[in-house]
Amino acid sequence: MNETGLIADEEGKLRCFWHGGLADYRAYHDEEWGHPVRDDHRLFEKICLEGFQSGLSWLTILRKRENFRAAFAGFDFEKVAAFDDQEVERLLADPGIVRHRGKIVSTINNARRALEMKAEFGSLAAYFWRFEPDAQERPARMDYVTLKANPTSPTSIRLSKDLKKRGWSFVGPTTVYAFMQAMGLVNDHIEGCMCRQRVEGLRSAFERPR
Repeated sequence: MNETGLIADEEGKLRCFWHGGLADYRAYHDEEWGHPVRDDHRLFEKICLEGFQSGLSWLTILRKRENFRAAFAGFDFEKVAAFDDQEVERLLADPGIVRHRGKIVSTINNARRALEMKAEFGSLAAYFWRFEPDAQERPARMDYVTLKANPTSPTSIRLSKDLKKRGWSFVGPTTVYAFMQAMGLVNDHIEGCMCRQRVEGLRSAFERPR
């Protein structure tokens, strides 16, 4: 990697630096990160997994993602909302996930808050996409320095505050901004990355939920 924040693969294709050349992380960068999402279960999964990632690396969580999906009923928040103390103990005994009581309890709480949100807005997607930032909030150019300097944004701060007001937990501004990056509410692929223009095209064609 150089000061551009881009690394070349064996074919000379340039990508954002953070996948580090690891095959599974590179696939996530190429096939998921920044692609706009409207599926409620995927949105719920991602914001919960970002909470689990707090204090850890995303790669750690990514490599446990299938275990998390099995443990949390595919992140079907209607099912997770019904988890009780017995389920908490089951999860704490599951070596395939991050066994952090606070984060496990938070996921169950957030599932219950997600049900309230769906009842109010019709879907989680309709709620979250209300927070897609305006163009004037976004940097004129997404380069390495800009990406590294901005782990939050004005919108992620507003969204974090609103989620907390609604009773969600483990949803600080940095966690929320990472969620926004991954779910396509912003395109933070660095200029020159082979994925940036493709993601721009996906975002342009994406029908925002209402």
